[in-house]
Amino acid sequence: MTQRMPTYFISHGGGPWPWLPQMRAQFRNLEASLKAMVAELPELPKAVLVISGHWETEDFAVMSAAHPPMLYDYYGFPQETYSITYPAPGAPANLAQRTASLLREAGLPTRLDAKQGFDHGTFAPLYIMFPEANVPVYQVSMRHGYSPEEHFALGRALAPLRDEGVMIVGSGLSFHNLRMFGPAAKVPSEAFDAWLDGVMHEAPAQRTQSLIEWEKAPYARVCHREEDHFVPLFAALGAAEGETATRIYHDVGLMGGVTASSYRFG
Repeated sequence: MTQRMPTYFISHGGGPWPWLPQMRAQFRNLEASLKAMVAELPELPKAVLVISGHWETEDFAVMSAAHPPMLYDYYGFPQETYSITYPAPGAPANLAQRTASLLREAGLPTRLDAKQGFDHGTFAPLYIMFPEANVPVYQVSMRHGYSPEEHFALGRALAPLRDEGVMIVGSGLSFHNLRMFGPAAKVPSEAFDAWLDGVMHEAPAQRTQSLIEWEKAPYARVCHREEDHFVPLFAALGAAEGETATRIYHDVGLMGGVTASSYRFG
């Protein structure tokens, strides 16, 4: 019998970090948390569905390629990192169709996308979690505009997949201001992270409302000049809206000053 899968919001790290020894050492706590996620699952997922901070479209697109290509959406890294492969199969056709149907039934504009490849918000953490690439992986895009309400609705629509063996992962970063990595990130990221952890312990209805109003958080627009790396949280939590949040990763001083966290729901 398939058991209900938890959902996650993870900080996915920088670029192709698992393939670069110095970067991998810097993200050792993140790596440990990603491995622990797999160890705590009730069973091997039938598929992993990722909402990545690196894919957004005019609607909600569902990746439907049987063998998704690679998307090297980073710059300035060693040449060999542009030939990395993560050969996980995509979602079976019936699962991609099932996912799109759930979104349409929820009134969300949806299409299948047979061309989109895995971005590093997907293939970097999944390489750590499932290094043998033996679990099907697919993505659902964010929608332009980053509406919190719409992305909570996305998560609610995806929720039935949890009872069908699908692990839902919102992949972003709880602090994402590329101009402030280093010591300047210390104060704002600490304050925002403390706010976020407090919100995670609120009653479900209040928690949702607090996240919808996330711009009221301390240093909100300093930590997220654009919220592309925060929006995946709304989808991950929307799929487990009434359930308990548990912090599964917490780093201080990352990349010279960043405080960052990841959470499990359910």
